[in-house]
Amino acid sequence: MNRKKVYITRKIPDIGINLLKQHFEVEINMEDRPLTKEELISNIEDKDAVLCQLTDLIDKEVYDRAKNVKIFANYAVGFNNIDVDEATKRGIIITNTPGVLSDATADLAWTLLLSVARRIVEADKYTRAGKFKCWSPTLFLGQDLVGKTLGIIGAGRIGKTLAKRSIGFEMKILYHNRKRDEEMEKMFNAKWVDKDTLLKESDFISLHVPLTKETYHMIGEREFKLMKETAILINTARGPVVDEKALVKALKEKEIWGAGLDVYEKEPEVEEDLKKMDNVVLVPHIGSATINTRDNMAKIAAKNIIAVLNNEKPLTPVNDI
Repeated sequence: MNRKKVYITRKIPDIGINLLKQHFEVEINMEDRPLTKEELISNIEDKDAVLCQLTDLIDKEVYDRAKNVKIFANYAVGFNNIDVDEATKRGIIITNTPGVLSDATADLAWTLLLSVARRIVEADKYTRAGKFKCWSPTLFLGQDLVGKTLGIIGAGRIGKTLAKRSIGFEMKILYHNRKRDEEMEKMFNAKWVDKDTLLKESDFISLHVPLTKETYHMIGEREFKLMKETAILINTARGPVVDEKALVKALKEKEIWGAGLDVYEKEPEVEEDLKKMDNVVLVPHIGSATINTRDNMAKIAAKNIIAVLNNEKPLTPVNDI
């Protein structure tokens, strides 16, 4: 009997690949780059399942050509790269990898927050350049964290995990979500406020929302004008949640103090002005980039494929088939 075929659009940790190889024929894109649309389609036309990345656009054109595919297992918690509604109409299962990357992503958000607040990247460059001659009372003065207000937009798994990390800094937590979250309020003495209030009152603002029509450019020119001049914005969610040109303007005009970014509006492109600013810390979409986290993501994606191709329910379905 012929074994079912699985295609992996980019090499993932071996633990996921080996799981799939125990059950199926597995083919992998071994090049260290995303596939073009045509390459993707030509590689999956005869496949039964696809383990895809957030850089793969899975839309109607792909579905039309990939008639045998029963599941697209997205190697990410977000799935804005996939037309889920169209998949549901066609009876195609979409899965993601929630839960296992909350700690890693919250840790990175906290790292960015500390790095911007204490001007770590600036100070590192200064020291490496041999400019450090002696201690100075005014050298690289940054922002305090203890007792300050942390505003969290999006109180899902990652938002809650970030709030947990603020406890040691005795921070006041404001959060904005589509609806109040009693668990968030009890665990962290957090207070639900509308978005504008959060922007006005927070010293640090961290974004943890999915990319949807509603969240596209949810932080733009109007929102930056509401923030404190000492505010720091952190984005580890999705790039288009922030209007990058408005961010540049806000930083240039000193409407806010700084920003830490893991994601970008036109990723992998980054606004050139952002690259030139010392009060911005930029990293290349590494929110979930720890060894254990990426291993766990690979296992979940593989197990979802194994379940579906064995006519069982997936572990983490995005749509209801």
